[in-house]
Amino acid sequence: MPAWAKVLTSVVVVLAVMFAGIRLSLLPGLRDFFGTETTDRTGPALLQSIQDMSRFEGASGNFQVVVDLEKDAKFLPDAIRGSRTLYVGAGTVDAYVDLGKVAQKDVTVDEDRTKATLRLPHARLATPALDPSRSYAVSKQRGLFDRLGDFFSGNPNSEQAVQKLAVKHIGEAARESELTARAETNTTGMLKGLLRSLGFEEVTVSYVA
Repeated sequence: MPAWAKVLTSVVVVLAVMFAGIRLSLLPGLRDFFGTETTDRTGPALLQSIQDMSRFEGASGNFQVVVDLEKDAKFLPDAIRGSRTLYVGAGTVDAYVDLGKVAQKDVTVDEDRTKATLRLPHARLATPALDPSRSYAVSKQRGLFDRLGDFFSGNPNSEQAVQKLAVKHIGEAARESELTARAETNTTGMLKGLLRSLGFEEVTVSYVA
């Protein structure tokens, strides 16, 4: 048998086995005969550090953004080199007041212990946290060179770039929102309620830079 005939026969046999496997997998009892098995061999998580927290998280915001990232190459059509990804990024941003920065001079109590004055730092925003369970790629379009690059890089369909953009836009939206103002209002309410339960009749809370 000629060499080309042997190669052609081998290809036909492989395709026949694949199609037979697909058909058999559709039969009752043989659905997973040609399926894949997933095994989690991840080792135990290691605790690297512990950090004491001294901040009160007064508010948390949920955000969602649609990232449309397109990369084009000069003098080459998109089918050859280029990519476009639509990605829905959902995450949260916490607003907090760092009570650990309150010094002794920032707390004033009168002699009768009925009035208290507190000077606190303004609320700040924590780093946005992207929620992987609510974030997903809507569509991906990649040129031939980009597909080959993903294949040989060992990291196909990487979404790191769109995830970073999603975090960036969520952080910008949080800064334009009223999260820090809400956090300060809630922190003030918490401290007033706490000190009044301790016997203080008048509690004044102010925020300084």
